[in-house]
Amino acid sequence: MILVTGGTGLVGAHLLYHLAKENDAIVAIYRTKNRLEKTANVFAYYTENFTALFNKIQWVQADITDIPSLELVFSFPIIQVYHCAALVSFNPDDYKQMRSVNICGTANIVNFCIHNSVKKLCFVSSIAAVGDAVEDKIITEENEWSDTDDNHGYAITKYGAEMEVWRASQEGIPVVIVNPGVILGSGFWEEGSGKLVRQVDKGLRFYTEGVTGFVSVKDVVKAMILLAESSVKNQRFILVSENLSFREVFSIIAEALGKQKPSIKIGSFVTSVFWRFDWVVSKLMNRQPILTKNSAKSVHNVNRYSSRKITEEINFIFTPVTKAIQEVCENYYL
Repeated sequence: MILVTGGTGLVGAHLLYHLAKENDAIVAIYRTKNRLEKTANVFAYYTENFTALFNKIQWVQADITDIPSLELVFSFPIIQVYHCAALVSFNPDDYKQMRSVNICGTANIVNFCIHNSVKKLCFVSSIAAVGDAVEDKIITEENEWSDTDDNHGYAITKYGAEMEVWRASQEGIPVVIVNPGVILGSGFWEEGSGKLVRQVDKGLRFYTEGVTGFVSVKDVVKAMILLAESSVKNQRFILVSENLSFREVFSIIAEALGKQKPSIKIGSFVTSVFWRFDWVVSKLMNRQPILTKNSAKSVHNVNRYSSRKITEEINFIFTPVTKAIQEVCENYYL
């Protein structure tokens, strides 16, 4: 059987749809029942007759940080694992929880994979866990990680999770790691790139000149499946279709939605003032901050990534970002 962790997240939900089309023996983890509806909604973006596919999945309520619940999950004859579960946050207050979920949770999955001699483990990491650029050059899988003060908690914990996955490879489990850029996909409009679409729809007027890599969620899951089913092992792959500025991406989204493009440039001084003010307000109102110190820095950083390795390894072709955004925006209004 195939196991998918994080099946109620963006990548996991889209992955489950594509796996369910071709497989009957799938186990997926969920933590709360209300999240199952989000995955079902993702299935509905692909086909009207999604119920039959969704019902092929054996859902198990579990938590990757809870070993007894994972024992139930691995009581099934699992031979292949897609580990998508993670906590994503730029809030320093969430660092301890991210270590628990992203590092310790991954360690638990790895231990069960080793104990059950699974045939392949595919792990979803992030470009955040790849080393920084050297002299403004393109970032590849070969860039070395450096533990600096500029690394935020999410990056540190995803790198730590990768170390656990490499441990699995040393114990004889074939592994592949994917490092996607900012993932563009339908569903989950209150988080991740979906939140960007909603902000532009509401009339986002501001932009920054930061640059990073973007990729369609469909490309991410396609690459995962191809790598998991191939003979490729013990390697990691950056998944980035194009390197674009946030202004370019916001403008593409605005055009697809028929909204006004952002026109007011925000510099680093403004964002540095805003995150401090917002931090105080978030504490007083007991809410998550809109902008943190790390996210304020990230929107101004210029990082460009190369996906040459995967295009050469398995002849992978990426979807253009404009096409991916157009599809996401069409689904946004459904």
